[in-house]
Amino acid sequence: MGGMLKGALRVSLVLWVLCGLAYPLALTGLAQWLMPWQANGSLVIGAQGELIGSGLIGQQWRQPQWFHGRPSATTAADPLDPTKALPAPYAADNSAGSNLGPASRALRDRLAADRAALEDAQPELKGRLLPADMLTASASGLDPDISLANAALQAPRVARARGVPVDAIQALVAAHVTGRWLGVFGERRVNVLALNQALEQKYGK
Repeated sequence: MGGMLKGALRVSLVLWVLCGLAYPLALTGLAQWLMPWQANGSLVIGAQGELIGSGLIGQQWRQPQWFHGRPSATTAADPLDPTKALPAPYAADNSAGSNLGPASRALRDRLAADRAALEDAQPELKGRLLPADMLTASASGLDPDISLANAALQAPRVARARGVPVDAIQALVAAHVTGRWLGVFGERRVNVLALNQALEQKYGK
């Protein structure tokens, strides 16, 4: 019995050293060497050295002079009743989708309300077929990117709000397009935080 216990302890100690120390430290060191920006959260730093956000996590942009990200369905606990959830867009500590299906009345009502608000802000979009990511939330609720079609439809609004020719805004969008991974996987897209940061740097005044 004593021999079995000693053997089990030795195996546990070896596995703890290998899996609990050596392997995590090796991966951490390798990540810091090969891709330090990604390994540290893809943090975006402003001109004054302040932390603006992460290139991997969407943020809420409300004003018309900014490009808006994909809608977010994340929630947070109701402070008055922890058993209930309240909408909390882009809650980075609670990545989740709404889990509402096509037959959901709550989803249809939300989409209709969001479409009406969008058309109030941009009357030229009334009745037009819109990209899916302009109204629907993703499974994570924290998408940092929007499609090229989405960005193209927002460009006139941003241009009007900033008093800049729409061609200049479209050129800025084109300069911030991320292509498909390895030229095959995924879709071409635009990172909203990076685009808005460039927008402020070029046309903030």
